[in-house]
Amino acid sequence: MTIHADTLRLDSATLRDLTQGGEGPRLLDVRTPGEFRTAHIPGSYNVPLDTLREHRGELLHHLDEDVILICRSGARAAQAEQALAEAGLPNLRVLDGGVTAWETAGGPLTRGPERWDLERQVRLIAGTLVVVTGIAGLFLPGLHLIGTAVGAGLSVAALTNTCAMGMLLAKLPYNRGPRTDLDTVVAALQGSS
Repeated sequence: MTIHADTLRLDSATLRDLTQGGEGPRLLDVRTPGEFRTAHIPGSYNVPLDTLREHRGELLHHLDEDVILICRSGARAAQAEQALAEAGLPNLRVLDGGVTAWETAGGPLTRGPERWDLERQVRLIAGTLVVVTGIAGLFLPGLHLIGTAVGAGLSVAALTNTCAMGMLLAKLPYNRGPRTDLDTVVAALQGSS
């Protein structure tokens, strides 16, 4: 198990050891329902980051102290860890590298319909905006500055480990998948007790 500055991080091998007996920690996947449906770690529960942030107080009553937070790469899970820690839930852990590292390490995944993950969508939108505004800027002076703004936004996203474009894309129907509200989340969590 590796420990980083503020967050207790768990590597894929350690998580596999913890979950092999069937009775392991509670796994909360904070990705969008669409991402969760595409591929998730068996036994994990989908609690989208926005739902978790908005209803963390209510969710505390349905979580014990053995919770591991999961997302695609670990960034959203770290944000979820901060939100739950501020609400008073101790001993939270984040899967280092998220589902991507889990899959690379050979961990099993439950798969659903394929869809592009948010990071790939961000690369497509950002790249397309830069190319289109760069070319159009040859004919309409100043339009290339949109590409410059996109580049600046990507730099800020890297420095802050957040992505405004990704958060906006997560709200699209394609990415939301089936509606996940507090009642659905709580019912799933209670069904596992």
